[in-house]
Amino acid sequence: MATLQSGITDEQAHDLLTTYNKDPFHVSHGETVGGLMRYFAAEYDPENEDFWYQVGLLHDLDWEMFDPELHTLKTAELLAEAGASPELAKSIQTHQSDLNPDLPAPELKMEKMLYASDELSGLITACVAMRPSKSVMDFNVKSLKKKFKTKSFAAGCNRDDIRRGAELNGLELDELFAMVIEGMKSFAPDKDTFGAE
Repeated sequence: MATLQSGITDEQAHDLLTTYNKDPFHVSHGETVGGLMRYFAAEYDPENEDFWYQVGLLHDLDWEMFDPELHTLKTAELLAEAGASPELAKSIQTHQSDLNPDLPAPELKMEKMLYASDELSGLITACVAMRPSKSVMDFNVKSLKKKFKTKSFAAGCNRDDIRRGAELNGLELDELFAMVIEGMKSFAPDKDTFGAE
């Protein structure tokens, strides 16, 4: 597979994240999805771990400060201003394509994993915040399935998007759940709270 160039360093990407996101939750979410994408890149596309990481880190770059109707469109502008490659913006925009048909749909494995990781990692974060340990390290698929079925829990996490993410990747829901939990465990310190207090 070809090496992908984002045009910016990981440090520059993180600086962009914290420039346009001041809410610790949004920063934490970006970091979590970035960590997951690096984890999945190690398996599927090891040459491009940094690119995958930046796609995850910056996928909601414009969410906090700009009109939600422009989600990922403004990100493309911000990334261009920062000297990032158009490929980086394109891969980020794919996770919004179901709400904006003018955007590219997920085609690359990286784009499909971004779609699968976004809402699901938010749901796992909400679950972990409710646990006595506040840690993902003792979290499992059984607990996640229970919360997934409870629609009133973390109602903002779109279950249909999570199902579609599994479908895009040719996975059963349980398989995707296990993969994302393991991914989060891979970079979470034992007492990490993922933005929870």
